[in-house]
Amino acid sequence: MTTTDSDRYDRPGRNEPIPLVIVQGFLGTNGAWMWGNFEQYLNHASRVRRKTIFVSVGPVSSLHDRACELYYALLGGTVDYGMEHSISHKHARYGRNIAQGQYPDWSPTRPLHFLAHSMGGPTVIKLQDLIRQGHFGPTAQTPMILSINAISAPFRGSGLVYLLGERADAAPAVQPLSVGSILGKWVHVVSYLSPLVSHIIDFHGDSRSLTYRDISFFTLLQQLWRSDWAESTDATPFDVTFQAADERESQGEGVVDAETFYQSHVAEMTRRHSQGSNFHAPPYSQMISPLMYLYARLLGKFDYSTIRPRPSFLSEKPLSEEFWANDGAVPTFSQWHPLSCCHTLCRHLPVDNNEREAIPKPGVWYVKQEFDAHHMSLVPLWMGTDFQKQWWKRLGWWLSAVDETLPYRQALYSGG
Repeated sequence: MTTTDSDRYDRPGRNEPIPLVIVQGFLGTNGAWMWGNFEQYLNHASRVRRKTIFVSVGPVSSLHDRACELYYALLGGTVDYGMEHSISHKHARYGRNIAQGQYPDWSPTRPLHFLAHSMGGPTVIKLQDLIRQGHFGPTAQTPMILSINAISAPFRGSGLVYLLGERADAAPAVQPLSVGSILGKWVHVVSYLSPLVSHIIDFHGDSRSLTYRDISFFTLLQQLWRSDWAESTDATPFDVTFQAADERESQGEGVVDAETFYQSHVAEMTRRHSQGSNFHAPPYSQMISPLMYLYARLLGKFDYSTIRPRPSFLSEKPLSEEFWANDGAVPTFSQWHPLSCCHTLCRHLPVDNNEREAIPKPGVWYVKQEFDAHHMSLVPLWMGTDFQKQWWKRLGWWLSAVDETLPYRQALYSGG
């Protein structure tokens, strides 16, 4: 049976742009209100407005759990984390039931664009990997993901998680009284009160039975002493470690799909510390963002040799400056794409506001550098800067260019 141009990619309304799904990062629960008026610039050259879909997933959950929640948030149904995963990580196999998905028609014939900030990037890569593995059954296929745009994504890990308290020598254990330890306790308190505050902040802990309806106050105190969730391999902090990134890559996660378009937007707020050193430091002008400035300085001289097990990239000697250049949260090399450049297909391009790039090709990471930008310069906080406006305009053109490739992709499936 051949697939025709009209049924392979049957867009809603036929002439409507393909919707854009926005996946937020660590602690990203703010939804659309914080992102501001970006749609005006995303659609500046479009006759028909592109639909944007903000999806809520666990803001501190593991990549696996977040990817599963993302899939069912779009299609609807009961979130299924998988039997093997749930047994291994000691939580219920099924999460919440979503009566109406945000895009129930999602399928290979109705694909979606994905825009992902920070941990949202590895989340969508995990989603694509789970689809490839058949986790969601035979109806889920990788062409459902038409494109991935990642902003400041820690694909290969970040030293920030260790600076916040993750044990460099014994992850997922956390240093007592560290920022990470305090954050884990806060997550448990909010989860305990979830029936009262879920409309404000939702940690998607349904499969873990952490609310006052499920556990006693004494059990809460035990979790505050040592968390079975925060100090496990099934939470965001561990997934940001270099150990977890190496494990994912060793299993083939992050290999490009021949039908998906990829683009990463790499923020960098630091400069080389001195001519003879690869260490980086932010200029004083970046002190306007004090936390980002502080962490940028620390990441700019991070000692990778303290990490156990030893990160795979330490075999690359000597390390280039991209391992210390950073955006205040993620080193530059980690923002590029999953896998090293010698193990994937990539093109590293400069940003040019005056010229449109050539039509992108699927199966290749297009890496765009954004200099003098920190982890939150582009998203999620809308400041209405010219930098943000121009970036959203370029993204709008890029998505439209990808939309226009669909007829050519049809020919492949129809044998034309």
